[in-house]
Amino acid sequence: MNLDVTWAKAWITTGAAVMNEHRVELINLDREIGDGDHGENMDRGFQAVLLKLDDLPAEANPGDVFKLVATTLISTVGGAAGPLYGTAFLKAAVAVTGSAELDGAALVALLTAARDGIVLRGKAESGDKTMVDAWTPAVDAADAARAGGADGPAILAAAAAAAEAGAEATEPWVARKGRASYLGERAIGHRDPGAQSSALLLRAAADTAAGD
Repeated sequence: MNLDVTWAKAWITTGAAVMNEHRVELINLDREIGDGDHGENMDRGFQAVLLKLDDLPAEANPGDVFKLVATTLISTVGGAAGPLYGTAFLKAAVAVTGSAELDGAALVALLTAARDGIVLRGKAESGDKTMVDAWTPAVDAADAARAGGADGPAILAAAAAAAEAGAEATEPWVARKGRASYLGERAIGHRDPGAQSSALLLRAAADTAAGD
């Protein structure tokens, strides 16, 4: 699949389905170390995005899709997830603004901008047991894949695999940011829900690019 507006819409459509499918899983993860609303919030936000995707003009590009996602999530998702994901997609939209089709360099720029937006908004860094721990490995893997000559779908596949590993790696850590940080060592053994939803979303990007 060409990584154009059709792909961007497919990614978000698939991402919405994945958030709905994993809603209870994300609720349970967040209930263990947070306030239990992450799955509900993510599902509600992406369902709201779905209702607006068809309103995009025919000449829309991927950046327009990501800007729509950003503004919708910010306005409909409560808790920390709305501002964090909203900022991520807004920065991603700016990074690829005006591009009709995304090449490897644009994908790396998109992922990097999204990660940097999360860092800016959440004031977190790698090792804090947050969604940054999925996004930073994803950015690094995408950049390495691009440098190795991988095409767009392979770059996204590398990013998704790294995000999944990063989310899993949060399980034995003590949280240093967010509500989970108040639990101290009681957060050990629990995966960060934001890292997990990030990994799910990046896998959706890779799967749609691969035509799965």
